[in-house]
Amino acid sequence: MIRVPLRDGRTLHHDVQGRHGAGKVFMRTAPQGTGIIAGGPMRAVFEMLGVQDVVAKSLGSQNPYNMIRAALDGLQNEASPRSVAQRRGKKVADILPKRDDAPQAQTDAPASA
Repeated sequence: MIRVPLRDGRTLHHDVQGRHGAGKVFMRTAPQGTGIIAGGPMRAVFEMLGVQDVVAKSLGSQNPYNMIRAALDGLQNEASPRSVAQRRGKKVADILPKRDDAPQAQTDAPASA
């Protein structure tokens, strides 16, 4: 049994790649409302974990056993911001990007005619 940290209880914290044998799986975070976009056996894994929004792609083997094991390998390698902050000896606020850092549109620019 593994513990998988989820952002807002619905999606992954960051993009993850898992590998088992020849099977490779790439899993990406998704905005709210996207749903589970994943092939066959990976869909069942995400539904059982309670992941609501994720995009996943199988890149290697089509063997369902290797796809499931690759997905679990990737999910085991996922790190939450809390665990990263603890490992680095920082606060979670220092680890997460600030939303105020987005570039602002300049309203003082002259209009071109």
